[in-house]
Amino acid sequence: MEYLAPLITQISSLNFTELLATGGTSFALIAAAEIGDKSQLVCMTLASKHRPAPVLWGAIAAFALLNTLAVVFGAAIAKWLPEYLVAATVALLFAAFGLHALLNHDEDDDDEEIAEKSGHGIFFTTFLLITVAEFGDKTQLAVVAFSSTAQPIAVWLGSTLALAFTSALGVLAGRTVLQKIPLSLLHKASGVFFLILSAIAAYKAYESLLAAGLLPQL
Repeated sequence: MEYLAPLITQISSLNFTELLATGGTSFALIAAAEIGDKSQLVCMTLASKHRPAPVLWGAIAAFALLNTLAVVFGAAIAKWLPEYLVAATVALLFAAFGLHALLNHDEDDDDEEIAEKSGHGIFFTTFLLITVAEFGDKTQLAVVAFSSTAQPIAVWLGSTLALAFTSALGVLAGRTVLQKIPLSLLHKASGVFFLILSAIAAYKAYESLLAAGLLPQL
């Protein structure tokens, strides 16, 4: 329960302006990164065979759980590690994610067929498939990193809404519509976004090192 204490404190002292700014940044970052990703293909595949509502709700439930775990872990990291170390780690992670998005042109994963599991209701099938597919994925790691340096509640809201949006897009729009969108452009945009956030985190790490007296004043 002690790991939840920072989140409870965040809820009791929410800053609406910061909530909007951080939530909006989180939404834009995660949505751009997830368009055309495997979680969206899960929704497309299952929605082509079943009613869309349980597919969508199963996906939202899975992402809400994954983001909760990520935010709690990120808040715990921020509590126990020095600020400069957290910021430097976030800068390195975001730089790696950004470079991967910009340089990786392998689209094999986008065409991978997602097999449906039998013996479960479609809600639980979607929930299990997405939980397994996305656990430890770059998106979850990004939520962990972002929530360690920003308002965790805002990061959770923004990232969960973004993943609900991309899931709904996969369910409602269908793959034929998404194929008309230049996914490589969206992935490159997310790469640039990650690099910008990496630079911000690196500057925050530099300021924290100065404040701790670990770097000489210029």
